[in-house]
Amino acid sequence: MDISKKKPAFPIAETLRSYLHQYDRTAALPIKYEDLLNWHDAAAIFDAKGNDTLWEAVRYHPSFQDEIEAALTYIYGLLKTGGNMKVIEHLRVSRIDYCLFGNSKPFRIRIINSLNDNHDYFYIKKADATRVYGLEFEHLLSPNRLEFLVDENTLIEQHIPGIPGDAFLDYYIQTPNFLKSYAAKEFVKFNERCFVMLLGDMRSYNYVVDVTPDFDKEQYRVRAIDFDQLCYEGRKNNYLPQFYKENFKIVEFCMEMLPPITVEQYKFEERTLMKRRYVMEHERINLLLEVMGNDRLSLDEKRQSLSKDLDAYHQTTKFSSLSSMGKILKLHMELMLDKPEPRKPSAKVTYRKKNTK
Repeated sequence: MDISKKKPAFPIAETLRSYLHQYDRTAALPIKYEDLLNWHDAAAIFDAKGNDTLWEAVRYHPSFQDEIEAALTYIYGLLKTGGNMKVIEHLRVSRIDYCLFGNSKPFRIRIINSLNDNHDYFYIKKADATRVYGLEFEHLLSPNRLEFLVDENTLIEQHIPGIPGDAFLDYYIQTPNFLKSYAAKEFVKFNERCFVMLLGDMRSYNYVVDVTPDFDKEQYRVRAIDFDQLCYEGRKNNYLPQFYKENFKIVEFCMEMLPPITVEQYKFEERTLMKRRYVMEHERINLLLEVMGNDRLSLDEKRQSLSKDLDAYHQTTKFSSLSSMGKILKLHMELMLDKPEPRKPSAKVTYRKKNTK
C-alpha cells in the first residue's frame, strides 16, 4: 500500500497549546530539542547481529556534557513524578542516542539507577501537532496510558516497552509458548482501535507487542509507538493495519484462527470499551475534537480523498461537506462507536421429506 514518504510537520496552534496547558501536558524545560543537535561526536549503534540500527550514540563537548546530562535527568523527573526531584538523586544519564530515520528525528535518553542498575528510556522530539493529537487520543481512548510534555517546539515522550512488531513477527511467533489465537484476537482489537482513531501507518515497526506471562498462558497487547500519521493520509485502508504487507504474517494466522463472526465480535467488544472511555472523558475528548476541527493537519487533496472513502464506507454523504481532518475524525468516531452488535448467523434448519408411504 502506498503511503506518504515524508509527512510535513504541523505546528502546534495556540488553541492546542491552551488545551495541553489545561490538562498538565506542558512544562518549562531546561533544555530544548534544538540544543541537543549540537553534539561533539557520534558513533553508529549496531544490534546483536551487527546490523546498523540507524541510531547513533552522541556525546557533547566536555564543557557541556555534565550540564546537559543534569538537565535531562531533571526532565525525566518531570515526566515521571511531576517535579518531585527526590526521585532523581540516584539517577544518571548513561547514553544519548539520535535516530537518523523517521519524521521526528528523535533523541533517545537512557536513564540508569546507580543503586541497582535498572534503566529506563524517554524521548525528545520536535513537537508536531499531528503526533500530539495522536498521543492524546491514545491516552484517552485506548487501554494504554501515556505521559508526555510539550514546551514550545519540544516534545518529551515516555518509553513504550514491548517487542518491536517486526521482531515479534520474524522471531517470537516461532517460540514454543506462542499462542496464535490470543495474538490474533489482540491484533483484531488493535486494528479496530487504529481505524476508530484514524491512526495510520501501523506497519510492523511502528508498534510493539507487550507480552505478559499469565499463570497458564501468555497475554499479548499491541501498542502503537508512532503517531505521526493520525488523520493525515487520504485512503481509508491506510488506517487499517491489516492492509500493510509488513503485517501479512499476523493477518494470515488471524484468518486461520478466527472465523469472521468471531472477528466481528472482537471488533464490537473493542468499540464498546472505547465508547465507555469516551463517555467517561467526554468533556475532554469533545474539547480536543473541537480544537482539532479548527486545525490544519493534512493536505486538501488527502482530506477530499478520505471523505470520499468514508462516505462509501458509512453509506452517507456527510463527510464530503467537512472542511478539516478533525471534523472528519469526529463524525467517523461517532459513527464507529454507535455501530450495532454484529448479528450472529441463524441456526441452519434441515427439513426432512415426509414419508408418504
